Amino acid sequence: MKGPASPKGLALTVTLCVAGGLAMLLLAVLAGTVIGEAPLPLTTVGEVLAVRLFGAAHALDPIDAGIIWNYRLPRTLVAAACGAALALSGLVLQSLVRNALADPYLLGVSAGASTGAVAVTILGVGGGVIGISSGAFIGAALAFALVAALARAAGGGSAQMVLAGIAGSQLFNALTSFFIAKSANAEQARGIMFWLLGNLSGVRWPDVSLAVPVAVAGFLACLIHARALDAFSFGRESAAALGVPVRRVQLLLIGAVTLMTAVMVSLVGAIGFVGLVIPHAVRFVTGPRHFRLIPASALTGAVFLIAADIVSRMLIAGQVVPIGVVTALVGAPAFALILIRNRVQA
Repeated sequence: MKGPASPKGLALTVTLCVAGGLAMLLLAVLAGTVIGEAPLPLTTVGEVLAVRLFGAAHALDPIDAGIIWNYRLPRTLVAAACGAALALSGLVLQSLVRNALADPYLLGVSAGASTGAVAVTILGVGGGVIGISSGAFIGAALAFALVAALARAAGGGSAQMVLAGIAGSQLFNALTSFFIAKSANAEQARGIMFWLLGNLSGVRWPDVSLAVPVAVAGFLACLIHARALDAFSFGRESAAALGVPVRRVQLLLIGAVTLMTAVMVSLVGAIGFVGLVIPHAVRFVTGPRHFRLIPASALTGAVFLIAADIVSRMLIAGQVVPIGVVTALVGAPAFALILIRNRVQA
């Protein structure tokens, strides 16, 4: 029988895994930048990046340079940040709530964030002082607080949490539709409805400067509390018995999930199934330990949403399909397979 791995061997394994993950993410970002309605050579992408990042002296076609630097690259980076953040949010909620169906979309967090963002955009809530991301955060926090209170009143179980989340989602989706019908003109209504299905078309560099730091901060917050999440998988009482400060960790992680979801929804709209399917798929490979689950889920979510964005641009010639449609078309069958596999194993 093999003995425990040496510290050097463990460090080498971790280094190789990190290097492999970063290489996979880099390849996905390059694919998202190269592939599109007008395919561009990889050499052109390299020249544009060399000029923009390192001041190289390449002769660039201004149209190609604009497509790569001002459109595809920021769009791909935001897609990666959004995919990682949503996957992490689903993973954390599934551990805290102890329900395999928990994710920001089903628990009403995404719907609340959409309502907050629409209220700021259409109704002018906040009088210009509150931005779209702040409005989305307030809406997401209110939605989760309502869902948690309703679940507690109904008995506090994980099944009640999911049912309360469905009710909360319907409520906030109805409020969003009411705000749009009441105050938006036809052009605004069309744009918002397209955005609510998930839309990366309007993403630019200022959005990257918001999405990427929030995703990185959320990732670090989750990774720091990986052992606490392992303990929560056995219940709050077990976590408390193991010395986890339950209330503080719950508030911190729920705050991180709410912030990540709110920022991503305010930028690209509500995208379903990423937080639901990705953690389950990753568990089949890494097992249940969160120290491995967290980075693997973030990486898989980032690569998956970049791939979904590429498909959304290529699926119909001359038209961009909302990315939420693509994630649902892939996520619904994948989740059905996960449910069937879990039933067979049980």
